[in-house]
Amino acid sequence: MGLFQRFVNFFSGLFGNGMSSLENSNPAAVYEAAIAERIRRHKDLKKAVSSIVYLRNKTNEELEAKEKELKEVASQIPIAVEEGEDEVALVLLQRQEGLTTSIASLKDELTKIETQAEEAKEALIQFQGEITKLQREKDEMLAKKATAEARIQIQESLSGFSVDADVQALENVRTSIHKLRAEADVGAEMGDASIDQKLKKIKEKAASVTAQGQLDELKLQMAARKAQADASAIKKTM
Repeated sequence: MGLFQRFVNFFSGLFGNGMSSLENSNPAAVYEAAIAERIRRHKDLKKAVSSIVYLRNKTNEELEAKEKELKEVASQIPIAVEEGEDEVALVLLQRQEGLTTSIASLKDELTKIETQAEEAKEALIQFQGEITKLQREKDEMLAKKATAEARIQIQESLSGFSVDADVQALENVRTSIHKLRAEADVGAEMGDASIDQKLKKIKEKAASVTAQGQLDELKLQMAARKAQADASAIKKTM
């Protein structure tokens, strides 16, 4: 398991407890707290990375010093042998052997430290990316939250108006208008009926007057013919 993965696992339960109420009431505060904690941990990780880099540099410097000393010892051994300084040559040989062993150990240790340092630097870069990603996510999620709240508010405002009440109100208006028109129609019908009755009476009276006139005219004609007939009869008897 890499250093970064171990570091991620270390934070996996950081905000697992005691945050549920705040998550719903103030999500912005949750994001801010998470970001602030990651920034603080980023500083701690940076210090840890710097310690690893320092150890790498120190080990490398120690290795370089040992290698330099080994070269010096290696150059001194032939001189000691040539000058017959067996004891010095023996000490130098022992020193050479110890330096060789130490250098091999330092190289192995340096390889591990360098690998760890690279992993630590990569983890630091990735963690910084996670902070940036979380900051961007905060802005996006809060924007979505604001949009959702606005939509809910609109829906709640619309739900405050009863559709059935609106329909009923419109129906009442329509009924009232229809009744008003019906009253107007009734008035017109009644007016028409009254006029028709008057016209009927007038027509009947006119018809009655006409018939009486015809009857009187007929009586006059009959009386005139009778008078004429009587006159003709008197003339014949004379």
